[in-house]
Amino acid sequence: MNFRGTFEHALDAKHRLTVPAKFRAALSGGVVLAASHEVVPGSPRSVSIWTPEAYDSFTGQTLSGMNPSEPKARELKRFFFNASFEAELDSANRLMIPPTLMHYANLEKDVIVTGSGECIEVWDRAAYEGYREDIIGRIPEIAASLGHTD
Repeated sequence: MNFRGTFEHALDAKHRLTVPAKFRAALSGGVVLAASHEVVPGSPRSVSIWTPEAYDSFTGQTLSGMNPSEPKARELKRFFFNASFEAELDSANRLMIPPTLMHYANLEKDVIVTGSGECIEVWDRAAYEGYREDIIGRIPEIAASLGHTD
């Protein structure tokens, strides 16, 4: 499933996110909450919500071909697995975001939940608005830099 859309939400006092209704069925088998893997310095961080299968596929593809003894490969592997948590939706379709990830993504109460293709991302609302304005202005440059695929 590809996740799409942008939704304004608020975390409750226990740092629980009510998952948007359109995403619930896809996440009913469990989730992996993970630190986003931002590659552009200064980009705001988010919490990613994956199906376990999609997270395993993503990390497997990212780490494949790397020498597992290389220090940078070990660091990346540690990041992916130390900063991820398995969870399930509760009876009210909520996920509790662990304190480690709350701190990592600078989440407070007001958040934006975005469908980002293979995963969902949870952003601090103010950080997302700034990011969105920046990325909209850079889309032509980014698209041109990627070239065409045949």
